[in-house]
Amino acid sequence: MTTELQNKVALITGGTTGIGRDTAILFAKNGAKLVVSGRREAEGNETINLVRAAGSDGLFVKSDVSKSADVQSLIQKTIEKFGRLDLAFNNAGIEGQWKPLFEQSEEEWDAVIDINLKGTWLCLKYEIIQMLKQGSAGAIVNMSSVAGLMGSAGAEPYIASKHGVIGLTRTVALEYASKGIRVNAVCPAVIETAMADRAFPTPEIKKRLLAMHPIGRFGKPNYLIHYCRAYCVFLSFGL
Repeated sequence: MTTELQNKVALITGGTTGIGRDTAILFAKNGAKLVVSGRREAEGNETINLVRAAGSDGLFVKSDVSKSADVQSLIQKTIEKFGRLDLAFNNAGIEGQWKPLFEQSEEEWDAVIDINLKGTWLCLKYEIIQMLKQGSAGAIVNMSSVAGLMGSAGAEPYIASKHGVIGLTRTVALEYASKGIRVNAVCPAVIETAMADRAFPTPEIKKRLLAMHPIGRFGKPNYLIHYCRAYCVFLSFGL
């Protein structure tokens, strides 16, 4: 592996499994120091063990991105551990319950919006506060989805949250471009993760979804994370 991110400090939310975990490992192999957050402590510590096995240093912080106090504490612990924040991947998200609109509860709507959209907003807010305080360039990547670009029956909370992430990303990118902070979003289709297995549990559903993928297969986390790394490598150096 290269050392493109040598001595950069990267924060990854939703890093306990799937795309977040694989991104942390790849960043570590490219020289970054990692702070990983999530709500599952055992899985988070497993990610950090993998980061260390990849040759870097890391810290797990248990946090809920939908809570302002948790996000502020996450940034504070990042600075206490590594002294700065250069890169962030706001990846934390949940799929919610996919079912007809009239069966969806207000509590289910709130849960998805709070994590996927409000959580991204809170992370952006406190990450950018720290980057501005440092007075140096930074790069942030938000996790949206192809669901942020299209509709899908029965998934209103998730679809709305991912459309929101794209609008939020565009606006924050314009607001802070002149400050040297680049903000982008990635919009994957179906990626083979535990979350996808929960959202699409039957062979029949997976078959219908596969027919919508021109390449004839679902994505894998390691395909997507190379895009995240590219955004952070090039954008963190202002290219």
